[in-house]
Amino acid sequence: MTMMESTVDPLATTEYAGLFRTLADPTRLAIVQHLAAGPHRVTDLVDHMGFAQSTISKHLSVLLERGLVSVRSEGRSAVYALQRQDHLSALISAAEDLLHAGGTPLSLCAHLRGTSVPDVGAS
Repeated sequence: MTMMESTVDPLATTEYAGLFRTLADPTRLAIVQHLAAGPHRVTDLVDHMGFAQSTISKHLSVLLERGLVSVRSEGRSAVYALQRQDHLSALISAAEDLLHAGGTPLSLCAHLRGTSVPDVGAS
């Protein structure tokens, strides 16, 4: 029996691990879920999530560095939005399928999965 040559690409492995590490943090994943509903200012995220502004800003900078969010100026505020939401939706759907196959029937926010959310507050 001959030993097969390794097909592991160390650079690709490192980059994939970095992406998965970025999304593995519960606070960052919660921010991504909020941004899936639309662009937010830091103060909006602070109000919605109850974290300190410095915490939200730190996590947004990680998401920005990874290319998962974009930022634009609006007056004196910075407005953050998801980048490549269709790709994130596909990744979340694949993760959901893996969780379901493993016996964990959980779903992340419908905005991020790309499905519609019923408007329960509508009259």
